[in-house]
Amino acid sequence: MGEPLLWDQLPALAGVVVGAAGSYLATSLTERSRWRRAKAERWDQKRLDTYASYANALKHQINIAQRMSAARGFHHAVDPLPPEEGLAQLVEAEARRAAEWESVLLVGDAETIGAARTWHEAVWNVELYARGRKEDQAGWEKSVARMSEARDAFYALARRDLGITGPPPPSGSWPRPWQHEDAPG
Repeated sequence: MGEPLLWDQLPALAGVVVGAAGSYLATSLTERSRWRRAKAERWDQKRLDTYASYANALKHQINIAQRMSAARGFHHAVDPLPPEEGLAQLVEAEARRAAEWESVLLVGDAETIGAARTWHEAVWNVELYARGRKEDQAGWEKSVARMSEARDAFYALARRDLGITGPPPPSGSWPRPWQHEDAPG
């Protein structure tokens, strides 16, 4: 009886090699999956932050334009802002919006970018009233309605891009119920 032959140990050695390779493969796949999930979460957070910053910048711009428009006699704003005071604010707000826009272009999907563009173009139309370049009340009402619809479309697509299920909350209508004159009782 001599020492065991290498051939006799080969099945055990092959089992160790197969087990090690399987363990390495399983660990590698698990780590790759974990890395992909973490990357997806980082990008989801980045898109959320980008969309929210863009929307906040645009809402600030809208607020200024509506307040300036209120000073020109158009509805939808509580606190009129004299156009000569608001113009510089409007320019600053547009510059901020334009800077935020670049981030949307980098991280947004094509449909959400298109909706964001439609929204800010609708805001620009409202700004024409704020700047005194348009003056008709019916056109103002349509412009504000288009701007609101564009906002809703942006939020719906941004939510879809972020994987948020369910529709966005409904838009408010103008004038707000609390702005209506009290009806005689």
